[in-house]
Amino acid sequence: MIYNNFQDKKLSALGMGCMRLPVVCGDNAQIDMQAAKEMVAYAMDKGINYYDTAWGYHSGMSEPVMGEILAEYPRDSFYVATKFPGYDVSLLGRVKEIFEEQLCRLRMDYFDFYLFHNVCEKNIDGYLDPKFGIYDYLMEQKRNGRIRHLGFSTHGSLHTMKRFLEAYGKDMEFCQLQINWLDWDFQNAKAKVELVQSYGIPIWVMEPVRGGSLASLDLEYEYKLRAFRPDASMAEWAFRFLQSIDCVTLTLSGMSNFEQLKENIETYKEKKPLSEVEMQTLMEIAQDKISQTTLPCTSCRYCTDHCPQELDIPWLIELYNEHAYSGGGFIAPMALDALDESKRPSACIGCCSCEQVCPQGIKISEMMRDFTNKLS
Repeated sequence: MIYNNFQDKKLSALGMGCMRLPVVCGDNAQIDMQAAKEMVAYAMDKGINYYDTAWGYHSGMSEPVMGEILAEYPRDSFYVATKFPGYDVSLLGRVKEIFEEQLCRLRMDYFDFYLFHNVCEKNIDGYLDPKFGIYDYLMEQKRNGRIRHLGFSTHGSLHTMKRFLEAYGKDMEFCQLQINWLDWDFQNAKAKVELVQSYGIPIWVMEPVRGGSLASLDLEYEYKLRAFRPDASMAEWAFRFLQSIDCVTLTLSGMSNFEQLKENIETYKEKKPLSEVEMQTLMEIAQDKISQTTLPCTSCRYCTDHCPQELDIPWLIELYNEHAYSGGGFIAPMALDALDESKRPSACIGCCSCEQVCPQGIKISEMMRDFTNKLS
C-alpha cells in the first residue's frame, strides 16, 4: 500500500468509503454485516487505514455498522472520518445533538477527521450563519480533542467554495472534492483544486470512478487506452489519473464488493502516474463523451445581457449538462433549490433574445423547457 504524509500521520493513499457497503436484497438500509466485516478485515490486512462514513450514508446505518466493525480493532490502528450533515438544511440547528449521537454510533471518544458535509449553494448561508453555531461548536470540539482534524467536502460551485474558504479557510486542514478524469474540466475540478491549493489545504478525492460509470467504457475508448496499458482495467486508469495529480493525499473509493476492493488495493500497491500522451488521450476521450450529450456553452455571457428575466444562463446550462450527462442525480436539483423561483429554468419566457446572440447557436429556450420538464 502506498502511504502519504499528512501532518504527523501516514495515511493510506486509498481510503475505504462507507457509502456503498454490500447490502441485503438491494435494500440500502440493510447492510450485509458479515460481508462488510470481511471487507474491512481484508482492507486492514492490506494496509488501508482510513475509513470514511457519514450521518446519512445507508439511510443512517453506515455509522453504527462501522462503529461495530471498527470496535474489533485497536483504536490507534485506523483513522475514521465522519461529517456534519448540513446537506440537509433542516439539521443545521442540531450540530451538538448530532455530533454527540455520532460519537455513540461509532463507539468512539473522538474523530480523527470531521467534515462540514457538502458545502453547496443550498447550505452555504446556513454554514456561514453564526446563529446555527456550527463553526464555533466544531472548533470547540477540536480544541477539546474530540476532533483531531477539521475539513470540508463540497459539490458546490467555485463561487460557493470561495465564500466558504474566505470565512473558514484558515482553519480547514483538508478538503474533499469530486475529482476524476471526466470531471477535470466538466465539473471544473481543475479550477477547484487550484483554489484549494491556494489556501495550502491538502486534497482528498471522492467519486474517483464517478459512481462506477468510469469503470466501464465504450469499446472504442477502451481500445485506445489498452494501446498504452494492455493489462490495466478502466477503473485502474481512473486511479492512475489521480496518482498523476501531485496534491492528492488520499483517494476514497466506495467499494461495494470484495472484487472491487481487491482490484483497487492491487492498484495502490505502487504509483504509476500517466504520461503526458496518456493524459492527453484521456482528456480527448472525456471531451468526446461529454460532447455527445451536452450543450457547447463557452460562458461568453452574451446571453445574460439580453435576458429580460436576468437569468444566469451559463450557470443553468452547466447544471443542465451535468443533469443530462449523469441521467439525473442530486447536483442540479440541489443547486437549483438555492435559487429563487424567478431565477430557475421555469422562469424563462421563451422570448429567444438570448438565442439571437449565442455564438454557439444553442437553442436556449428549448433547453430551459426540457430542464423544467426533467425536474418536474
